[in-house]
Amino acid sequence: MSSSSIRVFNNLIAQRILIIPSKTLSNSLKISSISSNSHPIGSKRSWFSTRFCGANRTPVVGFRSMATQSKQSVYDFTVKDAKGQDVDLSKFRGKVLLIVNVASQCGFTNSNYPELTTLYQKYKDQGFEILAFPSNQFNGQEPGSNEEIQEFVCTRFKAEYPVFGKVDVNGKTAEPLYDFLKSSKGGLLGDSIKWNFTKFLVDREGKVVDRYAPTTTPLSIEKDIKKLLGVA
Repeated sequence: MSSSSIRVFNNLIAQRILIIPSKTLSNSLKISSISSNSHPIGSKRSWFSTRFCGANRTPVVGFRSMATQSKQSVYDFTVKDAKGQDVDLSKFRGKVLLIVNVASQCGFTNSNYPELTTLYQKYKDQGFEILAFPSNQFNGQEPGSNEEIQEFVCTRFKAEYPVFGKVDVNGKTAEPLYDFLKSSKGGLLGDSIKWNFTKFLVDREGKVVDRYAPTTTPLSIEKDIKKLLGVA
């Protein structure tokens, strides 16, 4: 080995550069492709997320904070009401919950709100609660202030269930509760919320038991609510 080659080699060692043989990398990529294709909706974690990052080879597990990952139920979260006051969700302990991200100017607004009101009136005395979270992340269809949203929902749709402060449900600024909901029940094409009026059904233990697409109407899941409530 020439002196120049030795110097290059030593520099690589000093900089701790890991050289992966092309054959090994190719095999790894082939294995990754097979694993991803074997899942009906694709692998939730890419090949790169299963690798190691940094000099200490720390596994990459996603962007959710460890604090959110440590939560065991919806009762572990605190959210803001329309006036900015903290609401500890443990106050709903023992109830069956339907958690919905809502919007005032969505094509699903006029069909979902009346049916949510119908469900609430039928089962509120049997341990059922609806938690509504306005979000403006989908085509700007919830542009109003918290006060305007409250006025709209309570006046037009006679909502008696809690309508909380406006939140983000996706991205780095997402409400931690929504990170928990999404990690508990992923959607058909990934965990992210796809549109307004996505629904999560939560049992009396605070565990997410089902997730429904925006196109699923509230009354169509009445049977699932009744099952968790234990009513005929």
